[in-house]
Amino acid sequence: MADGDDRMTALGLDEQLLEALLADVHAIIPYQLPGLLDRCARAMGLGGATIYLVDLQQRVLVPLEDQDAWLPVDGSTAGWAYRTTSVRIEDAQDELVVWVPLVDGAERLGVLGVRAATMDAVRLRRCRLLAHTLAMVVTSKRTYSDWFVARIRTQTMHAHTEMLRAFLPPRSVGSTSVISTGVLEPAYDLGGDAFDHSLTRNILHAAIFDSMGHNLASGLTTAVAMACCRNARRSSADLPHMIDTVDQALSQWLPDQFCTGVVCQLDVDTGVLRWCNCGHPAPLLIRNQRVLDRALEGPVQPPMGLPSLLGPGTEREVHETTLEPGDRVLLYTDGVTEARRGGDEFGLDRFTDFIIRSAAAGQQPAEILRLLIHDILDHHGNKLNDDATILLFEWRPQGRTPA
Repeated sequence: MADGDDRMTALGLDEQLLEALLADVHAIIPYQLPGLLDRCARAMGLGGATIYLVDLQQRVLVPLEDQDAWLPVDGSTAGWAYRTTSVRIEDAQDELVVWVPLVDGAERLGVLGVRAATMDAVRLRRCRLLAHTLAMVVTSKRTYSDWFVARIRTQTMHAHTEMLRAFLPPRSVGSTSVISTGVLEPAYDLGGDAFDHSLTRNILHAAIFDSMGHNLASGLTTAVAMACCRNARRSSADLPHMIDTVDQALSQWLPDQFCTGVVCQLDVDTGVLRWCNCGHPAPLLIRNQRVLDRALEGPVQPPMGLPSLLGPGTEREVHETTLEPGDRVLLYTDGVTEARRGGDEFGLDRFTDFIIRSAAAGQQPAEILRLLIHDILDHHGNKLNDDATILLFEWRPQGRTPA
C-alpha cells in the first residue's frame, strides 16, 4: 500500500510541476525556456535538463543555451535517440544522461538531455513527460520567434531562400495510418523547389514543385503555386480546379514564369490515390521492396502557369490508382537524379535502390530521406547545381498488412 501511495504522491507532484511549467511558458520570452525547463526538471528530482534542436540539414543537434556545444546526429548517443525516436541512457562519468527524442506528431525536432544520479521507472516517466510537453511548447513558440529559427542555422541564408522557406510545412506530417516526409537542398540557397503536405480529416494532400530558374522570381513562382493550392484545397476544391487556380494566377501575375509539379490526394481510409502531373517527373511507386515500372506514369501535361497549352475548355487530367498497405509513393525533382560528380550522375536507379535498401533495414521514412539527401550531397561534393527535393509518403492502414 505504501508503494501505491508513493506513486500517487509522485503523480500529484508531476501534475503540479507540469501545470506550473505550462503557466510560466505562456509568459516567458523564448530564450528563457532552457532555464525554466532546467528548474522544472530539478524540482522533479532530476539533475537538470538541456534542450537540443536539430539543425536545418539534420546533421547536428544544437543546445539552445550553448551554441558551440553541438552534438553530431551521426555518431553520438543523443543522435541515436533522434534518429530512432527512442530513449537512450548514457553513462557520463558521475551521472546518467537520458536522451529523449523531441517529437511533435510525426515531426522530429531534436532531443532532450536529462541528467540524473540514478534512474528508475518514476524518473524515466518524468523525462518522457517533460519531452512530450517541451515538443509542443517548441512547436508553438518557434512559429513566431526568430530566436528558435536562428539557433538551428549553421550558415547564412540567402534572402530568396528565406522567402521560400517561410512557406514550407514541417518536414513530416502524419498519423498511425499514413506518414509523409520531405527534404530539400541546398538548404541555404534554394532556387524554386518546394514540397507541401497536409493531413485533413481522412485525406493526405501532398505536392512537389519545381519552378524555372534559381533566383527570387523562381522562388516567388513556387510561393504563388503553393499559396494557390492551399487556398483551393481549404475551400474543398477538386484537383483540376486547384491546378487551374495556379495556372490563372501565374499567367496573370508572373507571365514569364512557369512551374512543374505533382499534386496528390490520398484517401487514408481506402488507399485511393489521385494526382495531377504538370510537366514533372512521374511519381514512383515502391511495393514489396521494388519499384513498380511505370505504375504512376501518364500522358505529359504542360507545367503550371501555361494554361494556353491545354487548349480552350480543357481540364487537367486526374490519374487514379489504389494503393496496397505498405506502399510508398516517391515524388522528386530532377535535381535529385541529375546530381553529378564529374560526369557521374546520381541516377534514378541509385536513388530508388538507396530507399529500398534503407527501408529493408528497418529505417523509418524520415530517417531514410535524411540519409538519402546527405548521400546525394556527398556524391555531388556538397555543391548542387540544381535544387534536389524529395517527398515520400507511406500508407500503412491499421489492421491491414501488406499482401
